[in-house]
Amino acid sequence: MDQPIINHIPQAEAFTHVRIIIGIILGLCISRVLTGVARLIQHPAKQKIYLVQLAWVGFILLSVVHFWWLEFELRSIQVWTFEKYLFVLFYAGLYFLLCTLLFPDSIEEYSGYRDYFISRRKWFFGLLIVLYAADIVDTLLKGRGHYELYGPEYPIQAAFFMVFGLIGAITSNLRFHTFFAMIALVYQITFALRYFATLN
Repeated sequence: MDQPIINHIPQAEAFTHVRIIIGIILGLCISRVLTGVARLIQHPAKQKIYLVQLAWVGFILLSVVHFWWLEFELRSIQVWTFEKYLFVLFYAGLYFLLCTLLFPDSIEEYSGYRDYFISRRKWFFGLLIVLYAADIVDTLLKGRGHYELYGPEYPIQAAFFMVFGLIGAITSNLRFHTFFAMIALVYQITFALRYFATLN
């Protein structure tokens, strides 16, 4: 059986090919989030805003930017197989699904964004857990050195988000959701400030 043709083209060209499709998906993510924010600004009285949902909007927007930044490390992959390609597309697609959950086409059947978010929390946090599991695989694809780049902080933060995501999917306690959303947003901001000074 013939090898996938992407194995027979230069590594840099293969990486560019993969990066283009990732960029398209992440562009859709950013467009979805910014359109949703613009809708809130344009019609603030139309739907009741929920600060927890907005915190997750900020978290996901930063996460998408972080993802695009960190995917530059995929250039270290020597041979691109179709399985790796599908996995990276799946990983990027998770961000798009999270963005569409935060800003659905319509929430007319709900009393506001709080009612909507709590009713869809199992989907949102379930996808968040899968996202962090995929992130671990993606990080290992980039090499053991990349996995160890952030020291013990990386597995600890992944475990934190997966455990708290599971709790978030189960409970409808508003205090917990407020705490989790604020901690997640603050962490994403501080993580970016500490590690993303230069693209290298």
